[in-house]
Amino acid sequence: MATRYAVGNWKMNTDLAGAVTLATELSVALREHPPADEVMVGVAPPFCFLAPVKEVLQGSSIELIAQDCHPEAKGAFTGAVSAPMLASLGVQRVIVGHSERRAVFGDDDATVRRKLEAALGAGMRVILCCGETLAQREAGQAEEVVGAQLKAGLEGLSADQLAQVIVAYEPVWAIGTGVTATPEQAGAMHTALREQVLPDLCNGDAPAVLYGGSVKPANIDALAKTAHVGGVLVGGASLEASSFARIVQGCAG
Repeated sequence: MATRYAVGNWKMNTDLAGAVTLATELSVALREHPPADEVMVGVAPPFCFLAPVKEVLQGSSIELIAQDCHPEAKGAFTGAVSAPMLASLGVQRVIVGHSERRAVFGDDDATVRRKLEAALGAGMRVILCCGETLAQREAGQAEEVVGAQLKAGLEGLSADQLAQVIVAYEPVWAIGTGVTATPEQAGAMHTALREQVLPDLCNGDAPAVLYGGSVKPANIDALAKTAHVGGVLVGGASLEASSFARIVQGCAG
């Protein structure tokens, strides 16, 4: 059975004690109620809590994920964190191109591509995010916008590189708003990506596509049964262990 993914993005939340507690509670919850064999679980704490969270996760199957990385390996980039630094810490996967990085920090497609290549070059796997704004959706440009983001991120990668990448579709209008794309909206986009856009970019071997955008326990069952949804990228609901554990359980579909 194909792997499905449940990834918790903690964003800029928790303090040290809170991060350790959250990771501990999640580890216990998933030990008591293990996810289905095909579900990969990961969490992305803030940079400064990666090391203590890693200690908590030792011995578990939960992946340690970084929320971003700098495209350069080292240098005079005060406040930045490079992919080799993350790899040396034991980070297994990196999120690149999240809508908040694009909108708030100005990451354009070229920057996202450089970050993706940096993460792959450091031996880590990647979650490549894509998504349209409400204005773009209302203008009928959703598939065009998302397709262009994926083309910029994936075109020209080798088969070995593509095997280390999964995609997260996150409609910008649904992130942190409480509004979730309907199963029909999510299904239409995921089907277009999996059946049309990605096969052309990946020579037919399309990566999994996660859904991200106000995912919560109340909608995980419907999302998990939606066509071509290969898992979820969870924001706010991943900050409570019981809530995220319920999403993990529902992710198997």
